[in-house]
Amino acid sequence: MTPADYVATAGASDLYERTSSQIVLETTSDPKVREFATMMLSAHRDSTADVKAAAAKSKVKAGPPMLTPTQAEMVAQLKAETGAARDATYIAQQKAAHGQALNVQKAYAADGTAMPLKLAAGRIVPVVEHHIMMLMAM
Repeated sequence: MTPADYVATAGASDLYERTSSQIVLETTSDPKVREFATMMLSAHRDSTADVKAAAAKSKVKAGPPMLTPTQAEMVAQLKAETGAARDATYIAQQKAAHGQALNVQKAYAADGTAMPLKLAAGRIVPVVEHHIMMLMAM
């Protein structure tokens, strides 16, 4: 994965996490879902800032993040749901998205070619692992 590809992939992942969390926060009455979604907004703002700073140090131009077609479809599905069904869809999507994010972060932390981005990915791995542990308990 090139440095630019990593930045774009990480940016899309963070954008999806923030967008989906904002959607579920509009309607959830489940305190655990609310707590998790609120944490996602903060954690993914932080990881976006970390990757952007590392991209600048690596001289990688980072455009505004864009959702992938799959992520856009997931957001649309989440918007179409209401109540407990939305909460359940959100948790299921979060499990899948965090699994994918972990794979990307681990791969770049191990094999990335731009050292500042490689270090950022390494810092993000344990955060994503923690999110996965929380999701498995929900």
